[in-house]
Amino acid sequence: MKRFFLITNEAKDPRGVFTKKIADVIKSRGGEAICAADGKPALTAGEADVDCALVLGGDGTLLRAARNLMDSKIPLLGINLGTLGYLAEVESACAEEAIERLFADAYVREERMMLTGSIGEDGRKEQYALNDIVISRCGTLQILNVRIYVNDRFLNDYCADGVIVATPTGSTGYNLSAGGPIVEPSANLMLLTPICPHTLNTRSIVFSPEDEITVEIPPGKDGNEQMVEANFDGSYKAALRTGDRILIRRADRTTGIVRLNTESFLSVLHKKMSEA
Repeated sequence: MKRFFLITNEAKDPRGVFTKKIADVIKSRGGEAICAADGKPALTAGEADVDCALVLGGDGTLLRAARNLMDSKIPLLGINLGTLGYLAEVESACAEEAIERLFADAYVREERMMLTGSIGEDGRKEQYALNDIVISRCGTLQILNVRIYVNDRFLNDYCADGVIVATPTGSTGYNLSAGGPIVEPSANLMLLTPICPHTLNTRSIVFSPEDEITVEIPPGKDGNEQMVEANFDGSYKAALRTGDRILIRRADRTTGIVRLNTESFLSVLHKKMSEA
């Protein structure tokens, strides 16, 4: 690797000092660094042949980069400028060492499963997520009723604050906070986890990557209309209401993640849990 696209979370590197340092390191080794602020929609034609995107920020920055660059097939490496991060593998203090390994091609590329959510019968409102799609209430604080179908067969009605459909990569995000299981990120499966369910026997369910999950918004309490929000990786929101459906399934695209760490997932998980 010699050509890098640097995506910076300006809130975590407000004066660009760290970004400039990384760019200078790359250039000093004969490489090329193209810099952009977090939220840049896509690479231009002249930039599209970069070897890797270095995402300087935290997990949220990397998730936005995954959505913005999903058509480019450029792999991502997260350099953590935040606090606790599961996706941003490299800590800022180890960034120079990481760049050395990239120049030496001492890395592994993993293809991470993504989700797609289609709203409406025509499916035209389609969005993608690397971590999760969250169906939650909006407006007044009230219990949300949702109806779940799997492969067009009725599964269950949930009375909760919402539901999460997560990938293995997203299992350590909101899914984990909601009491869902942690999954090895290179696996291929889908997790359905209710958020604060108003029952005592509701648990997460694991589905095959070939399954299709439909979340329907039925009438609320006393037949009232429900106003709901579908949130894709915390960066894109779509409004839903009573009668609407969202079809969630495995996307036909993946996100390339660069792995430098030779530690097992369990070792990294142990370290992260000890830091929390």
